[in-house]
Amino acid sequence: MLEAEHQFYMDNRESLRAQYLGKRLLIVKDKILGVYDSDLEALAEAKKTMKMGAFCIKYIPVDPNEEYIRLRTIND
Repeated sequence: MLEAEHQFYMDNRESLRAQYLGKRLLIVKDKILGVYDSDLEALAEAKKTMKMGAFCIKYIPVDPNEEYIRLRTIND
């Protein structure tokens, strides 16, 4: 689940980090659908058009040691 989103991020990690430090990316497959300042903002936008579990919200921290992926798989 969400392997494509994770692979997209890993394949483009350096360029994404250069552009989006401190932001949240809404990723579906190999596309960035939005850039947000908070998880809640990204989640609210995603839920308008997609089912839960169909997207990934990726936080790009300023400190790369704090990097992680937030997987949204909660059912409505």
